[in-house]
Amino acid sequence: MHKMTTEEALAFLATGTRTGKVAWVASDGRPHVAPIWFIVEDGEILFNTGAGAGKARAMQRDPRISLLVDLEEPPYAFVKVDGTVEITEDPGEVLRVATLCGGRYMGADQAAAFGARNSAPGECLVRLRPTSIAGFDGISDWD
Repeated sequence: MHKMTTEEALAFLATGTRTGKVAWVASDGRPHVAPIWFIVEDGEILFNTGAGAGKARAMQRDPRISLLVDLEEPPYAFVKVDGTVEITEDPGEVLRVATLCGGRYMGADQAAAFGARNSAPGECLVRLRPTSIAGFDGISDWD
């Protein structure tokens, strides 16, 4: 097993089409987790969600969240990011990130359509600024 450096962890997050699992605390104190598509940009993790969605409302109330991304096949790996978020409904930024996410997960030929669909009024951009990044790869390696 190998403990990743911050640079290795960010590269892991930016590779392929792994789905992130974002966790937050609801207003009643219950933990919640949901899958997200995201991009990595300048050491931050960006994703879109509905401005009225439970996770967006929770993040506006308490900006602390965790994100976990894992490799679900041997040799297994994961990166956990803790941090705080900033939420914006700036239409240009929401469209830009939605389009980049669309390109990453759906392919370049569908990026614009995905971006348009996921940047309609009522959508927002979440920018996760890490305070802690921990990652391990080669979890199944016993050397």
